[in-house]
Amino acid sequence: MTVSYFNEMYDGGAVRDLYAALEGWTRSMPAELRQMKQAEAEDLFRRIGITFAVYGEGGDPDRLIPFDMLPRVFSQTEWRRLERGIKQRARALNAFLVDVYGRGEIIRAGRIPAHLVYGNEAYEKAVTGFMPPKGVYSHVVGIDLVRTGPEDFFVLEDNCRTPSGVSYMLENREIMMRMFPALFRENRIEPVEAYPELLRRTLASVAPARCDGEPTVVILTPGHFNSAYYEHSFLADLMGVELVEGPDLFVESGLVWMRTTEGPKRVDVIYRRIDDAFLDPLCFRPESMLGVPGLMDVYRAGGVAICSAPGAGVADDKAVYTYVPEMIRFYLGEEPILQNVPTWQCARPDDRGHVLDNLGDLVVKEVHGSGGYGMLVGPKSTKAQIAAFADQIRENPGNYIAQPTLALSTCPSFVAEGVAPRHVDLRPYCLVGEKIELVPGGLTRVALTEGSLVVNSSQGGGVKDTWVLAE
Repeated sequence: MTVSYFNEMYDGGAVRDLYAALEGWTRSMPAELRQMKQAEAEDLFRRIGITFAVYGEGGDPDRLIPFDMLPRVFSQTEWRRLERGIKQRARALNAFLVDVYGRGEIIRAGRIPAHLVYGNEAYEKAVTGFMPPKGVYSHVVGIDLVRTGPEDFFVLEDNCRTPSGVSYMLENREIMMRMFPALFRENRIEPVEAYPELLRRTLASVAPARCDGEPTVVILTPGHFNSAYYEHSFLADLMGVELVEGPDLFVESGLVWMRTTEGPKRVDVIYRRIDDAFLDPLCFRPESMLGVPGLMDVYRAGGVAICSAPGAGVADDKAVYTYVPEMIRFYLGEEPILQNVPTWQCARPDDRGHVLDNLGDLVVKEVHGSGGYGMLVGPKSTKAQIAAFADQIRENPGNYIAQPTLALSTCPSFVAEGVAPRHVDLRPYCLVGEKIELVPGGLTRVALTEGSLVVNSSQGGGVKDTWVLAE
C-alpha cells in the first residue's frame, strides 16, 4: 500500500508560499557549495563542541549530531495555534501534578484510573502532600508534535521532567545565521535567542519563600559522561549560572550550599538534569553518587526549589498521556486545542487483543520509555521482531501502549544525492513559572534515513533550524 505524506514545502509540483524564498535559494546552490557549507557547519559544531552520544552505539562518544541546513518554516497563524495549544497543555499537566500529589480530585471523579497514577513507578510518594513553590511541578515542558496535513497537528508525547535538545535549537539558528546571513536579511524570522534569559527568569521566579534577595540558580548535571552534558554546560554559560555536580553541593542548617573558592554559597533553585532516583541517596537510591544527601529534606521544608520537581514524571507516562485531553476538560473547562494521537493501552484486554492482531501496522512503545528505545515500528520490522515483541506484550501488557503508524509530514532535506523529503517532528520548549512562555519555534528533528519514521537524536536522527516567519 502506498502512503501519501504531506510535504511541507511542495503542494504537488508547486512550491508553497512559505517556502518560496527557500526554494530559490536551494535551487541556486551548486552541489559543490552545498558540500562546502555542510563541511563548514560540521566544523563549527565540532569546534563549539556540540555533540550527542548515542548509548550502546560504540565508537565516538562525542559524535556530532547530524545537521540539515534546509530550514523548516511555519507561518505566524500556524505558530499562534500551536502556542495556544502548548500553553494549554502545560497548564493542565501542572494542574494534574498538583492534584495527584494532593487531594486527587480527578481520580475521585473517576476521570483517570487510580492505579495508573498511584501504582506508577514515576509517582514519588516522597512528595505526596507537598506543594512546590508557585504550585509548579514541571518547569520545562517539551511537547513533541507531529504533522499529518495542512491543519493537522498531533501531540505525540509530553516530556515533563528534563526534556533535552534546546541547545541544538539555539545553535542551529546561530550556525545558520553565521553561514547564510543573506537568508536572514531577506526573510523576517522570529528570534529564539531569548530562551536562556527566559529560562533563567522562569527558574528565579519559583525560588522558595525562604529565599533572601536575588535567587542563586544552579544547573545540576550528572557529569560529562551524560549524553546531554554539552547542553548542560551550554545553558549554564548562557544563563550566567554555575554548573554543578552532586559533590559540589551539601546540606547544612536546613539549606543547600555550593562549595566555592570563596567559601559556601547558599543555593535557592536547582535546575536538575538528573533523574529522580539519583537526586538524594537518603531518599531514593542509596547507592547514588550523583545527588546530594539530605536534599529532599530541604526541598520539603521549603528551603530550595528543584526544577522540574521530583515526581513530575508521572505526567509524561505514556499511559497517562491518553488522559491529557480529559485533564484539560477537568481542570481548565476547555476543549483541547491540540489532539492526542489515538492510543491503545495494552493493559486493557480489548486494546491488547487489537494490538496483538495488528502489530505489523502499529508503533508500540514502553510507557516509561524515551529516546526511541524499547519501541517497535511494525511496518519497518521483521516477522521475527514482531513475534518477539508480541511475547513481551503478553508477559507485561501494562508496560506498553500502541499507536497507529502516522503519515508524518516531510520536509525537503539536504542528503547525499541532493534534496529529498524526510520525516520530521517538532519539540517546542514551554517554560512554566510565574508566567508561561515559549520562544517562537523549537527543535525540528529529522529522520535522515530514507523512509524512517524515527527522528530521535538518540536513534541517529538529525536536526534542522525551525523558522517562524514574522508578520
